[in-house]
Amino acid sequence: MSTTAASPTSAEHPAPLAPAAPPAPATEDSEIRRHELAAFLRSRRERISPERVGLERGRRRRTPGLRREEVAQLSAVGVTWYTWLEQARDIQVSVQVLDALARTLLLDTSERTHLFNLAGAVDPSPRTPCPSLTPAMRGLLEQLEPFPACIQNSRYDILAFNRTYGRLLCDLDDVPQENRNCMLLTYTNEQWRSSVVDLEGSARIMAAKFRASMAEHLAEPAWKVLLKRLQATSPEFREAWERHEVVTARSKRKQIRNAYVGLLTLDHADLWLGPDNGPRMVTYVPVDEESRLRLERLHELAVAPHRRPRR
Repeated sequence: MSTTAASPTSAEHPAPLAPAAPPAPATEDSEIRRHELAAFLRSRRERISPERVGLERGRRRRTPGLRREEVAQLSAVGVTWYTWLEQARDIQVSVQVLDALARTLLLDTSERTHLFNLAGAVDPSPRTPCPSLTPAMRGLLEQLEPFPACIQNSRYDILAFNRTYGRLLCDLDDVPQENRNCMLLTYTNEQWRSSVVDLEGSARIMAAKFRASMAEHLAEPAWKVLLKRLQATSPEFREAWERHEVVTARSKRKQIRNAYVGLLTLDHADLWLGPDNGPRMVTYVPVDEESRLRLERLHELAVAPHRRPRR
């Protein structure tokens, strides 16, 4: 790994790293925040062993935890710029970079919130409940069982789901909340991908639907973070994204090869909870008797107490 310091305007960084004009005089509060942020980053970096992020320790390592250049490389930011952060320099930091650092440093929910608070930024991660996600809506999800159903927002974050849906394409309970997004799951989750019968066509349509939906949210940080994450982790997504195809939301018949009960043929439908392209309830209804019986079996496995279904 190269340890050459990158320029703070390096192409590695996804956004401008320094203001065009001299910054305004720092206030006492902002200076305290910078030093707290610097100390917090150092402490989180030093607690992570190289092995936890797939790096070799080496014989000459003296630094506890990760080196600065390793954090910079794993987060796709310039080494010099990251060093300045740990030196409490007065520089601007984007939400995209904060998101990347939180992932590299393996921050939990409380630590991630603390990071964004110290940086004076709004976390784009979907952690606040949808305004439409009322107890009544959760109750309706349960009443639809054994039919799979979930509530998604326009960014395809899965905000709530019933137990049948939780076992339909992958074990959603095992997926961290920040990864419960249909775009991420379609392109990066192997269990989800192996359940989709027409994966190539489905993934391409998902990218086209995401592009159409994003047209109303181009400047919003959460959307830009998700897009950059998809582009960084999936060559397949990058190829689909470059096609500039758009598809509006629509009902569709789907075939799913469930890991527990076999092939399911289902009709997908969106029940909108507000204006189009907003939050919606996604439902799956069996097309034939065999699919209905298999959904009932999947539901039985999902609700069995103290027992997880075997694959």
